[in-house]
Amino acid sequence: MKGLRFERIGKGQYYNVVFHIGSTYVPVSDETVEELKGQSLLPAERFLELLVDRIGYSSYLKDQIRTELRSSGDPVTQITVLQGAIREL
Repeated sequence: MKGLRFERIGKGQYYNVVFHIGSTYVPVSDETVEELKGQSLLPAERFLELLVDRIGYSSYLKDQIRTELRSSGDPVTQITVLQGAIREL
């Protein structure tokens, strides 16, 4: 599946949420989820930078996130959808 998205995979596990980058995924800690939730009302560009910084813990992942964002349509719309999705987790 193309695009970026969050998925809750359970509760009470070490990682309860994963972030999909196309067909790859990255586990996301509860602390990071809470931080992103708290910042989910930022303008799209600022939220993107926070998201890339917190989830892209390597330069490779940061590049993958940005590449997937560019290849899957309107970046601002994608980020807005991600902001809504993180608030619902």
